[in-house]
Amino acid sequence: MRDAGELVERIWAHDPSVWTGGDEAQWLGWLDEPSRMRERLDDLLAFASTVDVDDVVLLGMGGSSLAPEVMRRAFGSDRFHVLDTTHPAAIRRLAERLEPARTMVIAASKSGGTIETRTQLAWFREWGRGAPTEFVAITDPGSELDRLAREDTFRAVFAGEPTVGGRYSALTAFGIVPALLIGADVARLLDRAEEMRQACRLGEGNPGLELGLALGEGWREGRDKVSFEAPHGFGLWVEQLLAESTGKQGKGLVPVPDGPPDGPDVQAHEVRLERAYELGQEFFRWEFATAVAGAILGINPFDQPDVQAAKDRTSAVLESGAEPDLEPVGSLDELLASARAGEDYVAILAFVDPEREHDLEPLVARAEATGCVVTTGLGPRYLHSTGQLHKGGPDRGVFVQVVDDLGGSELPIPGRDFGFRRLIAAQAAGDFQALQERGRRVARVRLEEVA
Repeated sequence: MRDAGELVERIWAHDPSVWTGGDEAQWLGWLDEPSRMRERLDDLLAFASTVDVDDVVLLGMGGSSLAPEVMRRAFGSDRFHVLDTTHPAAIRRLAERLEPARTMVIAASKSGGTIETRTQLAWFREWGRGAPTEFVAITDPGSELDRLAREDTFRAVFAGEPTVGGRYSALTAFGIVPALLIGADVARLLDRAEEMRQACRLGEGNPGLELGLALGEGWREGRDKVSFEAPHGFGLWVEQLLAESTGKQGKGLVPVPDGPPDGPDVQAHEVRLERAYELGQEFFRWEFATAVAGAILGINPFDQPDVQAAKDRTSAVLESGAEPDLEPVGSLDELLASARAGEDYVAILAFVDPEREHDLEPLVARAEATGCVVTTGLGPRYLHSTGQLHKGGPDRGVFVQVVDDLGGSELPIPGRDFGFRRLIAAQAAGDFQALQERGRRVARVRLEEVA
């Protein structure tokens, strides 16, 4: 425990040599964020007390949307909506449920330039034109979105913490502002986070350290699939945290929410969420654990060097002016036959209307028959989550891309020469190309062929 205690001290001292000796020190703001958010609480509560709308829509991807989605489910809000898809059918369906004059739209993006969020924002601003739709931004200071929101006099602009990466931002403004509007007692939520923060300073009896050591030691033993029960959709958030943090340099932990608890390549862990407010402590515990696991893997858990690949391929498809090619590719039977039980995992990557996710169940069953663990991700959500692991992690993934008819007619995006139908098609085509370029085993099928 002396070495473990030293590791804890070095993490809290912001020592980058814990990992690779690179730029890690500048991404450790999450260690102190619960106390910083406590200092901002009066202003946040004052804002929330003035909100008088029927519905709130959050536009965001990855770290800007996954914690809010988990809290939406945990606290049971039916007036708070998270839109993290570019599928035209999903956008149309949500808009039809809303009254522009009684809706607040939150655009959440750390960089301020996330293509999904910016195109969604452009569409909703046109949708709300002529009605007193309220717009709010959550973004890092000085970003393009920050400038736009201030120039266009958004109702409010909440600053993110520049020293906290997106997937560690659950306890920053990106998670706490949505929690307020969902109706959670954020003081209580932050109190639970602070309790875990203090516990994670200990050399012994440190919950985050213990989980992180177990994750890392399991990986060393060849058990790189991480299974855990995931109430309230908590697995959506852990997927990004683990996969994007550790999946690089040919290494990585593969998160499998609600997956099998045993197997030669599986390690199982407990999520402690008997009550919704325990989210505060679990967010911090898993963040600290992931940082510890990153030290054991010998990687930088705060960068995402391979995420850009799919973005670049998507941009190239859009700039070509050609219709993205989403024709079936490869043999599903041959692809699944290549999966090695006890070693590989099968990832189903579905660019489909989220409302049709249940139609993937027959394909999931076929994949499980290989004896491998199976993960499912909706595109483009997974591009900001497990996409880093798929391309930068070990060559143990067997990838099945699934596409549907993309919602019928095009849904134009104001100010762009493409609409949402073409955008999501380009994202699917771009990610497929990025996987092929890395020599990954991948095939494409239509949803109608596997449903």
